[in-house]
Amino acid sequence: MAPSPPRQRRMRLLLPLLAAAVACSLLRVSGAATTTGTLGLRHRRPARQHSSARHGGGGRPRGGGGGEAGSPGAGMASCNLFQGSWVYDDTLPMYDTAGCPFVEPEFDCQKYGRPDKQYLKYRWRPASCELPRFNGQDFLSRWKGKKILFVGDSISLNQWESLACMLHAAAPASKVAYTRGNPVSTVTFQDYGVSVAYYRSTYLVDIVEESVGRVLKLDSITGDAWLGADVLVFNTWHWWTHTGRDQPYVFVSFFLWDYVQDGAQVMKDMDRLTAFSKGMTTWARWVDSNVDTSKTKVYFQGISPTHYNGAEWGEGSRSCAQQTQPVAGSAYPAGPVPAQGAVRAALSGMSKPVYLLDVTLLSQLRRDGHPSAYSGGHPGNDCSHWCLAGVPDTWNQILYATLLA
Repeated sequence: MAPSPPRQRRMRLLLPLLAAAVACSLLRVSGAATTTGTLGLRHRRPARQHSSARHGGGGRPRGGGGGEAGSPGAGMASCNLFQGSWVYDDTLPMYDTAGCPFVEPEFDCQKYGRPDKQYLKYRWRPASCELPRFNGQDFLSRWKGKKILFVGDSISLNQWESLACMLHAAAPASKVAYTRGNPVSTVTFQDYGVSVAYYRSTYLVDIVEESVGRVLKLDSITGDAWLGADVLVFNTWHWWTHTGRDQPYVFVSFFLWDYVQDGAQVMKDMDRLTAFSKGMTTWARWVDSNVDTSKTKVYFQGISPTHYNGAEWGEGSRSCAQQTQPVAGSAYPAGPVPAQGAVRAALSGMSKPVYLLDVTLLSQLRRDGHPSAYSGGHPGNDCSHWCLAGVPDTWNQILYATLLA
């Protein structure tokens, strides 16, 4: 039996209200799975409420009250990008080194005979959010006409070549100008006016030729050439521990020094962690005095670990050689490295905002990511640098996520 006209009118009035109620219910259901935080990060909803204390692992800027709200890490306190685990992802890698003209033999593991490819397939997954996928065209568009400068040792070289390959793969038709030099090398994506450069400075502080020999000056930095970049990414540590005949690449004399000077005192040597701490303090003072952080975003790349000693992850005398999988889980058995404390101490006393790319833990878990014997530019077993494609791509993915702020 058909409904009576009054009932029809009542149903016509009720239908929009019912539809709205259903829509609201659907919105509540869909919103329960994920919420969108800063930088488009999709935060995983925790099983129970936790305190809102800030993470200490680098998910926010370090430094004093020099404008934290405008820094790259603003609003990211709710997600520690540097605590998580590695998961297999068959969509990786983001590029093939055979098609990237910027990778040198030192990092090109596939070219120099590495037989496995599983190390190319791991993606970093933070514990409390989803890291945005790297979008190279978006990166180039956002930073049109800008300059990104990496300053540091061969670990910075590793990261610079990684970013250049990631951008080249995203915009293969873009005209590119590529220059390699000493101390500066640059890749310019001419269609966008974006330059990505590397400035070799192994210690950040100066090495000066004097009558007694080459002197590492812990309280001196000549960094005028670094000024004017829109993004500065600093790094040092790799060379601070090398001594005498233990130094790799001993034929590269500009990496070496004969004496170290601390204030007025010139010494043949000193405790290397102490020397590094003093050098970091000098660098921090230099940034505070010279860099206009309203125009330049400043990063310090955390300590890049090595994997020469398998006892650190429970495998006795083994090294990175023939490793094919990351360390399982989200904790490294050997714990932090002492140099991390020196970095944090230097950053904590700064007046300018500096973002710590705290890559140590996530890189410690990647015992499988080094060239080992598959390097065309490093004799022996290289457990210090990283294969490309590989771990430095994740460093740059995190850099990209923070630059979205």
